[in-house]
Amino acid sequence: MDKIASIAPDLLQFSPDALIVVDAQGLILFANATTCALFGYSRDQLTGQPMEVLVPERFRLRHGAHMAAFMKDPKNREMGARIVDLFARRKDGTEFSAGIRLAVFHDDNQIFVAAAIRDMTEGRAINEALIAARQEADRANNAKTRFLATASHDLRQPLQTIRLLNASMLTMTQQLPGLNDLLRSQEQAINGASRLLNALLDITRLESGAIEPQLAPVAMQTILTELAREFEPVAAAKNLQLKIPRTSTIINTDRVLFSQLLQNLVGNALKYTETGSVEIILNNDAGALALDVEDSGVGIPADKLDRIFDEYYQVDMQGTQRSGVGLGLAIVREVSRLLGYSVAVSSKLNSGTRVRVRIPLQRVSSSTNAPAREAPLTPKTSAANHRRLILLEDNESVRAATELFLTLEGYEARSAGTVEEAEMLLADLQPDDVFISDYHLDGKLTGLDVLQALRTRHNRDVPAILLSGDLQSMMRIVRSAIPRCRFLSKPVDTNALLAAIAELAGE
Repeated sequence: MDKIASIAPDLLQFSPDALIVVDAQGLILFANATTCALFGYSRDQLTGQPMEVLVPERFRLRHGAHMAAFMKDPKNREMGARIVDLFARRKDGTEFSAGIRLAVFHDDNQIFVAAAIRDMTEGRAINEALIAARQEADRANNAKTRFLATASHDLRQPLQTIRLLNASMLTMTQQLPGLNDLLRSQEQAINGASRLLNALLDITRLESGAIEPQLAPVAMQTILTELAREFEPVAAAKNLQLKIPRTSTIINTDRVLFSQLLQNLVGNALKYTETGSVEIILNNDAGALALDVEDSGVGIPADKLDRIFDEYYQVDMQGTQRSGVGLGLAIVREVSRLLGYSVAVSSKLNSGTRVRVRIPLQRVSSSTNAPAREAPLTPKTSAANHRRLILLEDNESVRAATELFLTLEGYEARSAGTVEEAEMLLADLQPDDVFISDYHLDGKLTGLDVLQALRTRHNRDVPAILLSGDLQSMMRIVRSAIPRCRFLSKPVDTNALLAAIAELAGE
């Protein structure tokens, strides 16, 4: 004992850890001052005692077996750092969670073990609290993800019904100017509610971490063509020019997120432009492909530029009507961050705005531009058209509203509420028929499943339109383009629906 004590530096007495030394039989030969303070024993009370005196009674038998096994192959190790907690016992019988480090050393061919003991009660409590907090956060995120997946579909269904019924009434009241004007005001309110709901759901999904970009080669022309189809009716209604280039550029991106980015940029530009044009321009810019969205709108004051990407912020411009809730550019910011793009805005008051998105060149396969397209893509339907449409929609109100709207537009619309009913209608499918279906059906099958089975049965690409209140999730499942099939988001824009039907029908 005296020999061990004489070689122990005074520094060990006041180490922050309790230090003891035991021999091969597990008897305590040395205990520092920290050990005595931690366990409540004097040094004389510990010296010569078996180490089990510091172990709770319920663990002593197990500890003896562990000690014997350790002495057969003694080596430095750490105990209590894993899932199973270690506990130590004080003189008064109280216990505490302990972390122990063991170090083996030899003296005069004898084996000794030094043990550093630390009270882990506070550290483990903090760790357990962190684990519990993380589990709670994971549960909350999972619940949010489930809510968003449900809300994206279910919250849009009523708006889908209202929008289609309003469009039907507009057709029916064309000869009643007063009522028609009221319905057009109602249409604007419905469109505003749809934009608000879409923006709120989109920004929530983006910020929740529920979206992981799925990168794949995408033809930019495909995105631009879809963009033109969606926004040309909006531009035409305001007598604006929408200039969209033609390009052979291929980029490695997430198609859904990239489309969402451009939709928000073009939609925002059209919203704040009353005369002139909105134009997309592609250029090379110092190691990046620059995609500019330029407008001839009201512009943004210089002192407001640093805030326009903030959520729910809108520039208060005299002479312009407040529209939306200011989430469009916030969504652009979040999508750009996810895709690894940078985005910047330059503007001059009363002269227009340019938003530049820089796409790193390593994401770009080619960058060849063609002249801008002049003619609009949006075809016009005719009331004299009697093409047959087969509609599969499991929501009764949406189905009735859609069928009414399409009938008033001059189509022969036949609808089904279940896959079984649809199979009966599709049994005598004609070459010119167009299949329209909700993607999320009430059952095991999706609208895409029904379409693929239909195409297999007829051995041809039956023209189809798939609608979804959660277009992002649907496109992530679909991944690749499907020939002669158009995907539209609910609540569907009636002009976009008619344009898709006309395009698929070759009108």
